[in-house]
Amino acid sequence: MPTITFDAEFKENEKLMRANMKAEAIEMLTKAGFTNVKGFEDAFVPGHAIHEMGTARMGKDPKTSILNKHNQIHTVQNVYVTDGSCMTSAGNQNPSLTYMALTARAAHHAINQIKNGKF
Repeated sequence: MPTITFDAEFKENEKLMRANMKAEAIEMLTKAGFTNVKGFEDAFVPGHAIHEMGTARMGKDPKTSILNKHNQIHTVQNVYVTDGSCMTSAGNQNPSLTYMALTARAAHHAINQIKNGKF
């Protein structure tokens, strides 16, 4: 039976970004007048405390992306992907509202496709 295998790891850029975020946070808090500021670093593992994104990217070309502009899989028009995998990156806030908006937009598109006899 076919299975999906994921291979994820943090590369040098992600490690440098973590170090920079830590240094910037210490600097901001110190400049804001806080004392006894200490940086915190925990073991980092994919999925520990963030929303991974970018595994099913949107795009025009099926050779470089999995999803079209409606969040449909290019090769399977009745499958929509509306989680964070369609986005290549995210800010530092929870992206749940964006997922909800993508899902509402995709559902609206799917309903129109059904009404027009496309599925």
